[in-house]
Amino acid sequence: MSAITIRGSGKRKRLRHWAAIVALGMGLTILPGCAASDSVPTLTWYINPDDGGQADLAQVCTTAAKGAYRIETSLLPKDAAAQREQLARRLAAGDSSLDIMSIDPPFIPELAEPGFLAPVPADVAERTSKNILDGALAGATWKDQLVTVPFWANTQILWYRKSVAKAAGLDMTKPVTWDQLMDATQKQGKYLGVQGAQAESMTVWINALIESAGGHILLNPGARADDIKLGLTTPEGEKAAAIIGNIGKKNLGGPGLPTSTENDSMILFQGDKGSFMVNYPFVWPATNAAVKAGSVDQDVLDDIGWTLYPRVDTETDTAPPLGGINLGVGSKSQHKDLAYKAIECITSPENQATYFVTNGNPPSNSTAYDDPRVEKQFPMAATIRESLKLAAPRPQTPFYNEISTGLQQRWTPPSAVDPATTPQNSQEFILAVLRGDRLL
Repeated sequence: MSAITIRGSGKRKRLRHWAAIVALGMGLTILPGCAASDSVPTLTWYINPDDGGQADLAQVCTTAAKGAYRIETSLLPKDAAAQREQLARRLAAGDSSLDIMSIDPPFIPELAEPGFLAPVPADVAERTSKNILDGALAGATWKDQLVTVPFWANTQILWYRKSVAKAAGLDMTKPVTWDQLMDATQKQGKYLGVQGAQAESMTVWINALIESAGGHILLNPGARADDIKLGLTTPEGEKAAAIIGNIGKKNLGGPGLPTSTENDSMILFQGDKGSFMVNYPFVWPATNAAVKAGSVDQDVLDDIGWTLYPRVDTETDTAPPLGGINLGVGSKSQHKDLAYKAIECITSPENQATYFVTNGNPPSNSTAYDDPRVEKQFPMAATIRESLKLAAPRPQTPFYNEISTGLQQRWTPPSAVDPATTPQNSQEFILAVLRGDRLL
């Protein structure tokens, strides 16, 4: 526990937090990093669920290592919060099996701050940060240091039905605003595809709106709990609340908006009342698969266009959501050097391109988009790459869980969001939670 350096009452809170995690973590079965019977070191890679792509890359890089190491994968839970919890528990317990970890960007500061992540060697950092798109690089960094290696980077773009945009008189080759989308949707009796559930997707939406308006949810990343300053009670926060509230109150997101997830909004978008939707690139292969299965008409697929995430106002560039996965090495790993060699193999531009076309997860390396396979399978690849240049991470702080959960609780359902009260109420609540005066 000596690695924890947070001071003040924030220190006491984090000490209690990590003490609880250690206590829980000690009850887990610790998987030792060990060599196989032929003495080849075995690296355990904790992966998030996908379509088998990470397991395939583990085999590819095991073969490329020519006996220097082998990579075995261990599957994390499907839910991102549960992934965070399992990794945090194991790291806090000193688990030496965490050679390589697939980590969601928002959880990186919480793991980096107490020293749970092995430092990225300078030469590895130099090589693996070359040609990385700006948003992805920001999400892999903590306190101006690369603490994880960017692997794949997700972002939301604006999907639209060409027929609806044409009827609204919108030129989709130019930036469009949320106000334009709401107006077009309402006038045509259509539904706008957004994610309104009390889930991480709500934090993603709030953050993208505030960042696109030129503001930030968190004003002082790296601050201790008692000193954190939030930017919710700002003109940018009020604009975000106005957009979410209007969509909810005017029923522009459809009757299922309060529980709508990424998949729900995609299905809504594919229906007769589909118009515009903010969502991830998985929409394209999923819709193609639905057409082949006969559940979606070919005419729907032909009617789909794409462009950058909507702007909050005409004068400010959009700041789309940033997601994805970065690769970290546990500080107690017995094979740190080999783990970083393996990570360099896994994150090579060629392997990132392969992962994109096989699993639908976009590369963090800009040169991977030049692979002919990418544009053939994802005709919107150039838009995805541009979006990742503009993308903004969610608040980077060891207290991300408190901030995100507080936002989800106070900004849902969308119909209850009011620019006059929601930013103030949520800011006061989150700060009280960080001080230890309130519970989530």
